[in-house]
Amino acid sequence: MTPNRFRTLWISDVHLGFKECKAEFLLDFLRQHECEQLYLVGDLIDFWSLRKGGRWPAAHGEVLKAIVAKARAGVRVRYVPGNHDEVARDYLGLCVAGIEIVPDAVHATADGRRLLVMHGDECDGAVRCGGPLLNSLGDWAYDLLLFVNRWYNRWRRRWNHPYWSLANFLKQRIGRAASYIARFEDAAAREAARRGLDGVICGHIHQAGLRELHGVLYANDGDWVESCTALAEQHDGSLCLLRWTHEHALVIARAPRGGASPAAPAPGWATV
Repeated sequence: MTPNRFRTLWISDVHLGFKECKAEFLLDFLRQHECEQLYLVGDLIDFWSLRKGGRWPAAHGEVLKAIVAKARAGVRVRYVPGNHDEVARDYLGLCVAGIEIVPDAVHATADGRRLLVMHGDECDGAVRCGGPLLNSLGDWAYDLLLFVNRWYNRWRRRWNHPYWSLANFLKQRIGRAASYIARFEDAAAREAARRGLDGVICGHIHQAGLRELHGVLYANDGDWVESCTALAEQHDGSLCLLRWTHEHALVIARAPRGGASPAAPAPGWATV
């Protein structure tokens, strides 16, 4: 298959070392997409889970190898640590295996917009909530939810049905979770506006999004535990959210470059 080519890709909340990480999907995504710049927007490795025993199958190591291979091939890779891999914040300013470790970044799009790139846990103080589902259900229930989600999607795949995230479905229907997401988005957008930037790109809440908020662009690249999503910049500066599972890519949202009409879907991709 011919790789899909983008100017920039953003991925976050991979949670390597956590048993529910969809490393196989991400590995396939990395192999089938090329870019000039790659941002790892936090929680690449889940040290919280590893401290409790965790899980590290071969695919988790292969994801790291694929990222390093991209860096060595000339892709500029920047790693913004999150709260689950905050140990990497001890190495800010260093370049490891060709990967730059930075506290945050300002990305300049091809059409001239300046976007803040941060993990998003910086907003926790303003939101005053530990997490959308964790607060509503508790750790044990969230683990159970992901367990049910995994087995349900194995059944769906067996019958050729597309991947479907039970966790994302519930987030939209639990009032406390929806309120957390709204407050987080508000705090992230206001931080970009406070810095005089055109928008923000983040992760942290495992809820992909792409829209205008408070006069700036809010983009969340999602995660690789629940939804398997990434944010992509095309060569004209327009942005789109991609969902990548075992079937094919879905363009789930688009943000055109400034003043432009929405771009047409890429050939072979479905839109929802």
